Amino acid sequence: MEFKVTSSVIDPAGLAAGMGDARAGAFVHFEGRVRDHNEGKFVHSLEYEAYVPLAEKEGMRILEEAQAKFAILGARCAHRTGVLRLGDVAVWVGVAAGHRGDAFGACRYIIDEIKARLPVWKKEHYSDGASGWINCATRTGPVELKEP
Repeated sequence: MEFKVTSSVIDPAGLAAGMGDARAGAFVHFEGRVRDHNEGKFVHSLEYEAYVPLAEKEGMRILEEAQAKFAILGARCAHRTGVLRLGDVAVWVGVAAGHRGDAFGACRYIIDEIKARLPVWKKEHYSDGASGWINCATRTGPVELKEP
């Protein structure tokens, strides 16, 4: 199990290579990439900021929750910070499991919880020169963060 926030380019092949397990009948991964549009605006880049110590701690908690909810053998996630260009991988999630249902379920759970709970903020830079922080408040009410 590994969760990291990085300013370096995410290497999906390198992350997946570390997920080999002879017991795994399934390996599922998700790549969130920078696209060229959002809500009718043309995007030319994104900028991510994070409170890294808390993001990594909460990210590990999410991976541990996924392991408790699904029969998975391992999970790994990387989230990028800094300026990203079109096509760059912003977030990568990989899950190994004995069966595809658990691998798919855990992968979806992990990315959904990351989007909802991590202190990571996204700023879009538009082709017209404007920019704006988006999706900064995904939940209503406080999120309780417990010590492991």
